[in-house]
Amino acid sequence: MDNLLAPIKSFLGCETPDAWIALASEPAHLSALLVDHCNCELKAAQTAMFLIRKYAVDKSSGETLLAWAKPYEEFVYHRDRDLQAFLARGGKKNELAAELKPKTGFAHGEDLIAKMVRLIKEEFHHFEQVLEIMAARGINYQNLSAGRYARGLMAKVRTHEPATLVDKLIVGAFIEARSCERFAKLAPHMDEELNRFYVSLLRSEARHYQDYLSLAEAIAGEDISERVAFFAALEAELILSEDTELRFHSGSPAEAGVSCH
Repeated sequence: MDNLLAPIKSFLGCETPDAWIALASEPAHLSALLVDHCNCELKAAQTAMFLIRKYAVDKSSGETLLAWAKPYEEFVYHRDRDLQAFLARGGKKNELAAELKPKTGFAHGEDLIAKMVRLIKEEFHHFEQVLEIMAARGINYQNLSAGRYARGLMAKVRTHEPATLVDKLIVGAFIEARSCERFAKLAPHMDEELNRFYVSLLRSEARHYQDYLSLAEAIAGEDISERVAFFAALEAELILSEDTELRFHSGSPAEAGVSCH
């Protein structure tokens, strides 16, 4: 685990505050943490899917991607969701219906598609795993407001191409790296089932961060260390500054307490 986490720790600008670990480890906050973790898995898949659709494939392949996401999005966004029916579909819903065809004019299309499709498949699977854990514990899925973390990072993405894509990929690398770091920090404080589950996620999260970063470097075609350093400082500021809501990527708990709603 130390070898796996070493590059993650050097990439991130700070470690998760102990106060966040202490709060997130409290049994009273477990339901909210699992629900937000579930949401994060879906958002990660949706983000990767958006990148493929916008930059790498034609409309037909884009429709194939949307159909892949449909069962997951219907479950989350419909109030009359049926957890057991969703889980009963098993791996059938986690299958891409057709091969995606790269569109011409984007030299990195095949690489982006290959890396992001693998990421999407894994994030969908993780989404299902969290739901199964919740169901076994009698925790109902519910809609939670998004935290400020991802929004704060995306607000600083440049608005001209290819800089926009490069920055979005760097942001993706930081989100995945932070997820990996937090799973590792939380695992020892969780019960045996969640400890095993969080540890099992580390390898894929570490690879996702590396995939995002390697794509950013390849597409930029130049040294991106300055932009990485910029987002490292911004990400660390979001993690270390006080937050009034507990989310999987929230900042240090505010002294006045936090809300889980």
